[in-house]
Amino acid sequence: MFDHITLHTSDRAASELFYDTVLRTIGTEQSGRDEQYTVWGGDFSLAHADDANAVTRRLHVAFTAPSREHVDEFWRVGTEAGYRDDGGPGPRPQYGDRYYGAFLLDPDGNSAEAVHHDAGRSPGRIDHLWIRVADVAAARAFYERVAPYGGFRLKRDLPDRVQFVGADGSMSFVAGEPTENVHIAFETADNETVDVFHRELTDAGYTDNGAPGERVVYHPGYYGAFVLDPDGNNVEVVNHNR
Repeated sequence: MFDHITLHTSDRAASELFYDTVLRTIGTEQSGRDEQYTVWGGDFSLAHADDANAVTRRLHVAFTAPSREHVDEFWRVGTEAGYRDDGGPGPRPQYGDRYYGAFLLDPDGNSAEAVHHDAGRSPGRIDHLWIRVADVAAARAFYERVAPYGGFRLKRDLPDRVQFVGADGSMSFVAGEPTENVHIAFETADNETVDVFHRELTDAGYTDNGAPGERVVYHPGYYGAFVLDPDGNNVEVVNHNR
């Protein structure tokens, strides 16, 4: 479902150490690093906050663990390293009969989870996001417009929460103090879909954050476009042309 998610950090080195420490326990190592980004598993990255991109706050990101024992190890290693507990290992039947998770807080206070369940998702990859929003209906309307271009669909529509699902992940939008400055990118297979995504969303009145075009700074053939959601998060549709 997700091509990549980027968090902006107040202290990149501190956040790198946190994610290196805990993601290694579920089999995910750094897959790339340059002056701007640190990447794990191809779909999760960090960047240092700057004047253009404030620190990411109040995000929940969950990573798929291969087993319950890996979930236990994620939490044990994290807490023994001094990171803040946000919920010990155990079943969470409110999310599913076989749902088993553990939660820690990263250095900027975002909630990171290791989860094991029977959804058939790839170990080490992002399983789901929970994003707090000022207006659930407004978030639903925005992401329903993005859905045809991002490869996901609306699954649950409740007064205080909506959930969208794709082939290999999900994201929920819940009422609360909004999540700030997360970047969410969805992959598509052709440049035309990127163009239509940008045109449809900006024609609907959403804020342009980058017109369709090639971004060779990432790699030759990287073709993306960017629009801000109602809470100011940066949403992208990208074709890698690989």
